[in-house]
Amino acid sequence: MATMTIGNLDDELKARLRLRAARRGHSIEEEARSILRSALQAEPLSGQSLVESIRALVEPNGGIELELPVREPMREPPDFR
Repeated sequence: MATMTIGNLDDELKARLRLRAARRGHSIEEEARSILRSALQAEPLSGQSLVESIRALVEPNGGIELELPVREPMREPPDFR
């Protein structure tokens, strides 16, 4: 499981979170997890991959032509003897 630190919470927001957690019999951390879980479950996923999202942004402008660098032969690996 990942750990996340949320900084710069104002005192009123932290107090409201603490009270809400106490009313539900949760720790502040569990209440924050519950709020995040509910908010993110209610939000539908876009269903687009990163490539599709980028394409949707650039195609209306005619796309983007990227210049590919010339490939050079591989260098000899260093000898650490």
